[in-house]
Amino acid sequence: MAQVASHFKLNTGASIPAVGLGTWRSEPGEVRGAVSFALKEGYRHIDAALIYGNEHEVGQGIKDSGVPRNEIFLTSKLWNTHQPNVKEGLERSLKALDTEYLDLYLIHWPVRLVPNESSELLPVNPDGTRSIDREWDQSETWRQMEEVYESGKVKAIGVANWSIPYLEALSKTWKVVPAVNQVELHPFLPQHQLWEYCAKHGILLEAYSPLGSAGAPIMSDESIQDVAKKYDVSPATILISYHVNKGVVVLPKSVHEKRIVSNKTVVELSKEDVTLLDGLAAQGKAKRINTPLWGWDLGFDDWYSPVAISG
Repeated sequence: MAQVASHFKLNTGASIPAVGLGTWRSEPGEVRGAVSFALKEGYRHIDAALIYGNEHEVGQGIKDSGVPRNEIFLTSKLWNTHQPNVKEGLERSLKALDTEYLDLYLIHWPVRLVPNESSELLPVNPDGTRSIDREWDQSETWRQMEEVYESGKVKAIGVANWSIPYLEALSKTWKVVPAVNQVELHPFLPQHQLWEYCAKHGILLEAYSPLGSAGAPIMSDESIQDVAKKYDVSPATILISYHVNKGVVVLPKSVHEKRIVSNKTVVELSKEDVTLLDGLAAQGKAKRINTPLWGWDLGFDDWYSPVAISG
């Protein structure tokens, strides 16, 4: 089989592995071993976040692996409650991960939550709605992100879950263009317009939830299974390869050793097959898996904006 890219270039000039290990929803007691195993098996890209609640174990897994820190591309994310104080959020992740720097730091959502007595990270109002600062200016958060970038404690900065309208607004004040936008991506949610926008501005897309979930049975889709049979690989390999063939970093999550190994496999897809996968959502299969209802439209083409705030 032909080889496809194993790394991509960020707009900083740094190299980022095309396939990383996601750690979202990796349970405590499992993620440490998964990270260590993945690194021993050749992974060099780990994606973490404060809100996942497992960064301490991620850091332990990195140490357990014996792989030198400078050989690992490590990402974390600024949680919504730390938007007014980026340095504080960063230091918390650095301490948990037991590292002096991050290779990439992302604003997790373009939403500021206000901590209160109900919760430090997911605060709610007395009526049960999320405690949100609707007047918060995201450009102020980005200004502070630029400061920590200049400090050298993070080698690149970016965003996650940002749509074109939010990126357009930020572009009016940014001095440093985001290196990455990490969003939900798969053939049922290809986000073509966002892909084109980010490519135009030199922003690399990263795909989370690339394999779907019980709520979006992507791997059982007949068309995807047919493509997998054509290449004599699993549907998961096709879904992972789909992104890499499009120049998108992909972050499959698993704590199972066999899946961690198999998720490294990437095959070159024909243009026709990429086009076929690109068109599945338009055939009535469009499906978003992760939709925290912050209470307003975040600007994605498929985003639902109910009045109730949850998630």
